[in-house]
Amino acid sequence: MTVDKAFIQFAGLTAGRASSFFDFYAHDFEITGSTLGSDNSSTNLLAYTATFGNGLSATLSIEDPVYRRSAIFAPTGGTSPLAPVVVAYNRLGAPLLTSNIDVVQRERLPDFVGVARLDQAWGSAQMSAAAHELNVGDIVSTPVMGANVSIAHTRSVQGWAVQGGLKINAPFVAPGDALYLQGAYGDGAQMYTGYSAWSGSYNTYGASSTIQGQKFVQYFSDATVNPLTGQLQTSQSFTAVGSYLHYWSPEWRSAVFGSYGEQSFSKTARFGQGALYGLTGVTGTNTVGQPGTRFFQLSQALRDTYQFVAGASLIWSPVKDLDIGVEGYYTQIGLKSGRAIDLDKDPTAYSTARITSINAGGPVRTATQDSVSSVRLRVQRDF
Repeated sequence: MTVDKAFIQFAGLTAGRASSFFDFYAHDFEITGSTLGSDNSSTNLLAYTATFGNGLSATLSIEDPVYRRSAIFAPTGGTSPLAPVVVAYNRLGAPLLTSNIDVVQRERLPDFVGVARLDQAWGSAQMSAAAHELNVGDIVSTPVMGANVSIAHTRSVQGWAVQGGLKINAPFVAPGDALYLQGAYGDGAQMYTGYSAWSGSYNTYGASSTIQGQKFVQYFSDATVNPLTGQLQTSQSFTAVGSYLHYWSPEWRSAVFGSYGEQSFSKTARFGQGALYGLTGVTGTNTVGQPGTRFFQLSQALRDTYQFVAGASLIWSPVKDLDIGVEGYYTQIGLKSGRAIDLDKDPTAYSTARITSINAGGPVRTATQDSVSSVRLRVQRDF
């Protein structure tokens, strides 16, 4: 059993399980959350809201960080909690041995969210900011006796995100009409921008949805562990969404919506993971490959990607609190630059033999983007 919401509000205080105060649009006009954007409808929080009159308010919220967490990149597997790092070098400076950092995130600090909001007859406007700590474990295996250990404890990193949203009521078009516009940017806080809202981001990469993993997968990690320094390197993401709701009549309404977003990783992060490949022989779809090789250029791991979503709906409400609707939308994912191995047409490319062949100039199928169209029917009765 899962509790959706259970909270107490009194004199500006909100305590319990409720929607995140960071969120604004939160897929308000969609049957299902298909656009990119934060929509954390249930989280544990303690917040205080101060009102200043004329619809102006400010909120400070302390929220559960678990619900905003993406897996730290670990090249040994999609769900592996271990990230290999170089822990010793010989006298010539060449890597001598590797160990593993436990990248399961610790819960040391809550997320801190600050909001300024304006609500008036014409609509609403909101500015949100959040701080989200990334905090992992130590080296989980002891280096050999006498080794010159060079990796210190992985320092925690403070991720952050900002968001701006605007809602404009349009009764001059039809009663109930409204327009939403929203944009968000995050550093080490991808769940706040909602870049992986369509696919989910609780593994190192999104491979559990209809589109992810067909031709290639997108990586959603908030950070990677630099294998040469043992320290976290954050990723950056941004999303923008627009949605308009129109009432054809009191019983019939439609929404049109669209969003665009990107996620980027540090170039040195990808280079470091590739340098580690020669020491550990990591294989599988998390493989980056040795820098300078053809496979490194075509590997899908830690590539900068984009997502685009566009859709529309038609909903009929024959009686109050009963919605019968259909929604269709198109989703495209792609690489911001270069090409990646096509997992659909060349599924064996990540085997050791094929990696050697690809680096030698052997044939390989590649792709730059993938897409899917979806239609959903929903009957909903509210009580």
